[in-house]
Amino acid sequence: MKELTSTQVAQVVLMARELERAEPELRAFIDGMNEDAQTELVALMWVGRGVFEVEDLDEAIATAASEASTPTADYLIGTPHLSDNLEAGLEAMGYSANDAEDDVLGKGLKA
Repeated sequence: MKELTSTQVAQVVLMARELERAEPELRAFIDGMNEDAQTELVALMWVGRGVFEVEDLDEAIATAASEASTPTADYLIGTPHLSDNLEAGLEAMGYSANDAEDDVLGKGLKA
């Protein structure tokens, strides 16, 4: 991933867990990411869901870019198990989802 950081993913995961309360913040956070980071976020979610393998991340990113037809925030918020899939994607990429989330919580969640 070139644009997306594990900290950004952790922030999305934490807000997605509290979707009823945090949907406006989550939407604003995703909308505030640049287009490349949004595309990588979708691709990472697909890796975590098992649609793509981690070795196929570049293909997942290309597919996410070419198939984008709705705003990224709408697509991701409407995806069942978003936080679980993003955590699994981070883990597949070799990052500790728990460490990333702890870093965010330690710094205070900023959207």
